Amino acid sequence: MTDIALAYSPVTVDDVDAAIAFYRDALGLELVNDVASDGHRWVSLGFPGQPGLTLVLSDPGAGRSPEDGEALHRLIAKGSGPGPLVFTTDDVDATFERIRATGAEVLQEPIAQPWGPRDCAFRDPSGNHIRINQRA
Repeated sequence: MTDIALAYSPVTVDDVDAAIAFYRDALGLELVNDVASDGHRWVSLGFPGQPGLTLVLSDPGAGRSPEDGEALHRLIAKGSGPGPLVFTTDDVDATFERIRATGAEVLQEPIAQPWGPRDCAFRDPSGNHIRINQRA
């Protein structure tokens, strides 16, 4: 079987600059690329220690019809967008405190889940659900 790896994952946001600050400053991702076209932006953020893996932030209308962009915007605005995005960390408590200190909306403080991981949860500035799992 051929090896396969995830290269990028799109994340739709309503404010690209606010999302950059969250994913870069709160989560520690690194800005890789920022491309603008036709009034839209696609911003790639990489993961330290995971070369080639990126999140691509864009607004709801980027690369979509106006109708689809508006429908996606409504879903994200009420916190019903795709997700959650699940990240892992070596120290969920320290990561939680660092993210909370940035003013991110806390959904759940760190707890041990009945299905296994100890985790916490936030919303990014656009309302996307973010979970952080403690690595085993």
